[in-house]
Amino acid sequence: MFRDIQIPSLNCHEDLPLFTSLVVLVILLLLNRYWKKMSHTSLNDDGILQLPPGPWKLPLIENLHKLALAVGSLPHHFLTDLAKKYGPMMHLKLGQVSAIVISSPNLAKQAVKIFSYRPGLLALEIMSYNYSGIIASPCNGYWREMRKICGLELLSAKRVQSFSSLREEETWNLVQSITQLSQPINLSEMIFSTLNNITAHVALGKKCKHQQEFTSLVHETIRLSTGFGVPDLFHSIQFLHHATGTKSVLEKLHGKMDMILVDIINDHKQVLQSQRTAGEDHLQEDQDLVNVLLQLQESGELQFQLTTNHVKAVTLDMYFAGSETSAATIEWAMLELLRNPRAMDKAQAEIRQLVAGKRKIQEADIKKLNYLKLIIKETLRLHPPGPLIPRQANERCKVNRYDVPSEAKLLINVWAIGRDLKHWGPNADCFEPERFQGYSIDFRGTNYEFIPFGAGKRICPGLSFATIIVELALCQLLYFFNWKLPNGTKPQELDMTESVGMATRKRNDLNVIAIPFIL
Repeated sequence: MFRDIQIPSLNCHEDLPLFTSLVVLVILLLLNRYWKKMSHTSLNDDGILQLPPGPWKLPLIENLHKLALAVGSLPHHFLTDLAKKYGPMMHLKLGQVSAIVISSPNLAKQAVKIFSYRPGLLALEIMSYNYSGIIASPCNGYWREMRKICGLELLSAKRVQSFSSLREEETWNLVQSITQLSQPINLSEMIFSTLNNITAHVALGKKCKHQQEFTSLVHETIRLSTGFGVPDLFHSIQFLHHATGTKSVLEKLHGKMDMILVDIINDHKQVLQSQRTAGEDHLQEDQDLVNVLLQLQESGELQFQLTTNHVKAVTLDMYFAGSETSAATIEWAMLELLRNPRAMDKAQAEIRQLVAGKRKIQEADIKKLNYLKLIIKETLRLHPPGPLIPRQANERCKVNRYDVPSEAKLLINVWAIGRDLKHWGPNADCFEPERFQGYSIDFRGTNYEFIPFGAGKRICPGLSFATIIVELALCQLLYFFNWKLPNGTKPQELDMTESVGMATRKRNDLNVIAIPFIL
C-alpha cells in the first residue's frame, strides 16, 4: 500500500527516438555549463569526494550511454548486472542526477537510517498536489502527523479488521465470477479488478460511480510515472518537461482525476451533513478514507491546516498503492505455483484439510495456514512490489566509507538483495517456500535481507492490510479450484517477463483454466 515506489523501466517503444534527440540537444545547450563544472563538482573542503565505484563515464553525458543501451530492460535487472561488476555500492551519473545504488542488506540498513526524503519526480509533483500526499511528502511535521492519522484511523489493527466482511465478500465474488466464465480465463484481469473494488470501497466509499474511470486514470498515470524519463534526468531544464510531452499528459490526467475527486468529496460532505442532521455525528469503524479525512478537517484538532488538496493527495496515495501491490503479489504467487506443481499440491492439501466443508472462507480460517504464508514470503522475496526503493540525500554524508553528494538519489535494489547468493544460497533464483520453514525472518523491516515493503521511517504503513488481502484471495483461489495451463502449455514455458508500472506485475496477463473443486 503506502509502500516505497519503484522506478519503472523506460518506455522503449515510445521514448527512444525522442530520448536520443533530446540528449543531443541537451549536450549542445549545456556544453559550456558542464565543462566548467566538471572540474569542480567532485571537489569539497577536504579534496576529492570519495565516490563509490561505477561504470566509466563519457565526457559531458557521463553514464547516459549506459542508460540508453539498457532501454528495453528493467532498471532493477540492469542495476543488478552492474553491481556484479562494480560492487554492492556504486555510483552512476545520469544527466543531472547523481545516483548511488545499494545492493546489500548491511548497506541498506545504514542507508534507510540516514535517508528519509524522496527524490523529486515530475509525476509525483503533479499528481500529489505538489508533494501533499504521504508517499511524496518530505519527512516533516505534516508527514509525521498524516502518517500517524492513517496508522490510527485507517490502518490500525482494529480498522483493518473492520473491513474483513468487505474483503470476504469481494474475494467470494471473485470465486463466483470464475465459475461463471468460459475457460480459459484471464486471471490477472480478475485479480486486479477484485483488488480495485476493495481499494475503491476503503478509500472512496461503498458506491463510487466513478470507480471504473478513476481506475483507468490511475493505471495510465502509473504507466507514465518513470524515474528515468528525460524530465527527471534533467530536472532543472524546464523546457524539456514540455518538449517531451510528459508534463502535458500528466497535467491532463491530473485534471480529470481532480474533477472526480472534487465530485467524490462533495458527495461525502452531503452525506456527513445528513448524518449530523440525523444525530449521527460520530466516526463509524467502517468509514472510508475520505470520510475520515473530512471529519478530521472539520474538527480542527490537527496541528496543521488540513486542506482539500491534502485530502485529495492522501486519497490518491491509498488508491495508487492499495491495489497494484497486493494484486501483483497474488498474480506472481499463482504464476509461481503453476510453475511449481509440487508447491501447488502442498498448499491445496493444507488448505483443504484445515478448511474442510466450508462453503465460504472467512479470514479467521486462514490463521493456521502456515505453508500459504511461506508461499507469500517466497513470492515477495522473488517479486518485491517495489524492486527499487528511492531516497535522496539532503546534505553530503557518508555511507560505509564512501561520500554521498548532496541531493544525490539513493536507490536500494530490493530485487537484487532478495536474490543475493550470500544470503539465500545457490538456489536464490528458485521458488522454494520451504527455505522460510523454521526461519524467523520477516518482512516488517527488521531483516534487511528481506525488505519487500521497505524499512525505516518510510516502511509501508499498510503492510498488515495488504498481507491479509493476499492471504485471503490466495486461499480462496486454491481452495475452490484446481488449475491448469491452456493449449498444452508446460509450466516451464510460462512467460515471467515483468512489466512497467508502480508495482512490478507480469507483463502479459495470466490465462489459465480453473476446474471447480469445491462449490
